[in-house]
Amino acid sequence: MANKQNSVSELFLHRITSTPDNVGIIGRRNNQWYELTWKQIGERVKKIACGLRSLGLEKGARCSILSGTRPEWVIVDMAILTATGATTTIYPSNTPPECSYIINDSGSVFCFAENDTQLKKLIEERPNMPGLKKVIVIDGTGSADGWVISLNDLETKGIQWDKDNPGLYEKDAKAVGPDDLATLIYTSGTTGNPKGVMLTHSNWVYEGEALGEMGIMSPQDKQYLFLPLAHSFAKVMELAFIALGVPTVIDGDVDTLVDNLMTTKPTVMGAVPRIFEKVYNKVVTGAREGGGVKFAIFQWSLGVGRQVSALRQKGQEPTGLLLMKNNIAHKLVFSKLQAKFGGQIKYFISGGAPLSREIAEFFHAAGILVLEGYGLTETSAASYVNRPNQFRFGTVGLPVPGTEVRIAADGEILLKGKGVMRGYYNLPAATAEALEPDGWFHTGDIGEVDKDGFLRITDRKKDIIVTAGGKNIAPQNIENTLKTRSTYISQVVIHGDKRNFCVALVTINEETTGKWAKDHGISYSGYADLASKPQVKDLIWKTFEEVNKELASYETIKKIHLLDHDLTIETGELTPTMKVKRRVVEKRYQSVLDAFYGETLAKL
Repeated sequence: MANKQNSVSELFLHRITSTPDNVGIIGRRNNQWYELTWKQIGERVKKIACGLRSLGLEKGARCSILSGTRPEWVIVDMAILTATGATTTIYPSNTPPECSYIINDSGSVFCFAENDTQLKKLIEERPNMPGLKKVIVIDGTGSADGWVISLNDLETKGIQWDKDNPGLYEKDAKAVGPDDLATLIYTSGTTGNPKGVMLTHSNWVYEGEALGEMGIMSPQDKQYLFLPLAHSFAKVMELAFIALGVPTVIDGDVDTLVDNLMTTKPTVMGAVPRIFEKVYNKVVTGAREGGGVKFAIFQWSLGVGRQVSALRQKGQEPTGLLLMKNNIAHKLVFSKLQAKFGGQIKYFISGGAPLSREIAEFFHAAGILVLEGYGLTETSAASYVNRPNQFRFGTVGLPVPGTEVRIAADGEILLKGKGVMRGYYNLPAATAEALEPDGWFHTGDIGEVDKDGFLRITDRKKDIIVTAGGKNIAPQNIENTLKTRSTYISQVVIHGDKRNFCVALVTINEETTGKWAKDHGISYSGYADLASKPQVKDLIWKTFEEVNKELASYETIKKIHLLDHDLTIETGELTPTMKVKRRVVEKRYQSVLDAFYGETLAKL
């Protein structure tokens, strides 16, 4: 696939000059929505880029962004790249020492901090970051010693630098090459320090144009971007909207997501499976609580929707009586669910973690298509994706144009193509381990390709459980099934590696389980108290008993323990994209897990 532009800088300059008056970004300030045209975006990017040049930014020098998802994140990112620098991403949830590690390891000379909360982390770690020359605060004021300056002050410096160096900004931005470093994204390792993944301008240009070639988005769409821009999934959605000129709402506030979707009415949105799981649980629980006629109508509508979904999965459309029934189901049930997303959604793109097939089929039955994709930070996020007119639930779709796949003898997925990273920053041994000399990248995922080219992911290679009896178990599929079957379950972590049988750590959905407890006359004082009730454990265990019947004997879960809190990003047990940090959870509750097997040994 031929790239029209060589770099993200060139891609961005092309966008602002070819469609200057089109809306590029929709943002929210003080609860008021505003629009920015590409011309306005370009002007602000130039001021910030020139401001960085005035501070002495050299080609290839790293600048970190420590901020939540907001329009300024994208504007600053484009400014760093057009100023010939490279962006290092830091999650706003990172602790001060984690921020310090990334800034030092990447060699970042400047860091953009979102506000006083993020700035405080940097001030705390300042003695440990001797190479960090200056901090630019987006919402805030500078410091007396000049180490912190405001974004407005940087823009003022940029205006002067541009006057003193006319035409130099555009000249240098156009000179950025395809193999130049664009982004350093640190993968959140479950053990040891995170590794900096080096992604080039060529990687991102390839991804942006590939999404256009596949028809995933067009300028007629409106994208909603709420995912953390420090993550590669959000980064690829950022590049797509710049490459294709798609107006994009940028707002990372998850608490107001549903209200914002109803207001902004997007047509496309990327999301992680946890979002779909929460919506599914809320809808199913609400219908069940409606009882009687309401629940009967919901079940009837869902049955009709599943018949229509089955047809559409074969590329056919409903006719006659089924079409009439589906129109009624849409009016009575599905239109209300679609309205929660703004009523204009053509499809969602799911990534970052495996999506349960049952969840995908539920949404499709309700007239909402969820296209699951797959990729890693090391492959610039998008390597496989289901297409709007070519999808198969339970798979991650077909390869992105230009990406090759190979399944190793042990089932590991190997990928090759223009999206594959340059390597891990300053880690030649780790790079050599993951990346073969001829360009094949070892993903660490186990999967299979069907006869039509659709890829199905089984599990992470390192997460595969090998029991004491030598049996292999893929825990993710079982965990997803359990979460889908019960609206009372929030998270499940199955454990059993080198053990005689499998057990599980479980967290409950406080809202649904709390309602069930009250309906059954069970009083409780909080999450921990609710989780400790034997009746609640019995309720959760029923789902395990149901699912156990469908599993091979060696896969069945013999015992469960309900944790006294749900897993969150704040507790360090979920990644920023809401994936469970399996090793962290297992280590934290080692004594609980050991006790399961200790009891068995005592009985023997």
